[in-house]
Amino acid sequence: MHFRSTITTLLLSAALANAAPAPQTFWRRDDTLKFGYGSEKVRGVNLGGWFVLEAWITPSIFDQFAGSGVVDEWTLTSHLGKDAAGTLLSQHWDSWITEDDFAQIAANNLNHVRIPIGYWSIPNSNDPSDPYVMGAYDRFGKALDWAQTHGLKVLVDVHGAQGSQNGFDNSGHNGSVLWTSNDGFITNTKDALNQIRDDYASHPALAAIELVNEPLGSDLDMGKVTQFYNDGWGNLQDSNVAITFHDAFQGVNSWNNWGAGMWNLLEDTHHYEVFDSGSLAMSPSEHTSTACSFGSQMATNNKWTIAGEWTGAMTDCAKYLNGYGIGARYDGSYKLGSGSYYIGDCAAKSVGTVDGMLQVDKDNIQTFIAAQLDAYEKAAGWIWWTWKTESAPEWHLQNLTAAGLFPKDPGNRPTTLPNGQTGHPCS
Repeated sequence: MHFRSTITTLLLSAALANAAPAPQTFWRRDDTLKFGYGSEKVRGVNLGGWFVLEAWITPSIFDQFAGSGVVDEWTLTSHLGKDAAGTLLSQHWDSWITEDDFAQIAANNLNHVRIPIGYWSIPNSNDPSDPYVMGAYDRFGKALDWAQTHGLKVLVDVHGAQGSQNGFDNSGHNGSVLWTSNDGFITNTKDALNQIRDDYASHPALAAIELVNEPLGSDLDMGKVTQFYNDGWGNLQDSNVAITFHDAFQGVNSWNNWGAGMWNLLEDTHHYEVFDSGSLAMSPSEHTSTACSFGSQMATNNKWTIAGEWTGAMTDCAKYLNGYGIGARYDGSYKLGSGSYYIGDCAAKSVGTVDGMLQVDKDNIQTFIAAQLDAYEKAAGWIWWTWKTESAPEWHLQNLTAAGLFPKDPGNRPTTLPNGQTGHPCS
């Protein structure tokens, strides 16, 4: 999950587009894949906060260490030490997501789960000098079996790379973006991918492997990022998985001229409208039209393209969403950089539960969700962020579905929405 200006991204994407044709068959060699990417719509959900901690998803883990400098998984494990951290995290891994969650996801007529994992969890890339603890990788193997049992496909992504590919807590280590500054860090990421390939590419549930999550292109050597993508594809090309790459925030259409001669490429783009004040100031109808426009851009790509992260949120009021103790742009309490100003009151927005939301917010979120379902299915599909949270209802798919704000069967969506609006806002 990346905090980039949606408006800026849309403008950059449009500028970089090369009048790309409709998706081309020469990008495909999908007869060996485990899912019909491009012919079937990806409809899935991320299992965020499971194997890579984020304070906004599970604030209770972080609040118990308030004042100690614990803001991400690196500082948590540094503070506790490997033994105590291992005990805490083992309890979390075994309780946050269970087989019952996979059963519920399948019952909601979804077909994919995206599972983020950090390099430190994978034996071939774990660096014992780092403070992180291992154990999540064993649970990942169980997760694949659960997915297979319940008819789900898995996209696994290296969510945290050594050196950090984006400097956010979702990479494991909030701070500097050092991934391309050290070739050893890039090699370490390749080692992680190769371990996943060797251990699990033959598993019938593992349909896609994502090379790295959200590399922050503006802070990285893009030449090295592109070479990493080339090398990663080469290492995975015969693994019968869709080889997935993130657009690195270069614009969703900016990769159309890359990848000639490659096959089974799946582009992942993330669309949020809450991480800059311009987006936060938009009206609900403007949020909807922006999402529809973005889906149209996705549909021009010559590779299968999914929105691999998105949400129903229209504010950044969820506790710790911008990082532990950072505040929100929506109410002007944001503590990093400039450009934050008061737009509205977070008190009525950060209520912690779907039931606690105002009815007008429920109606607007339901319409915004419907628009994004329309938008992203113009392309290859979508994977929502995230399945569950402790106190961020606009992001909590499990509860949004139970409350009727997210359709129980996304492939057969309701034809009407609140206030008499059409059930297909982007049509």
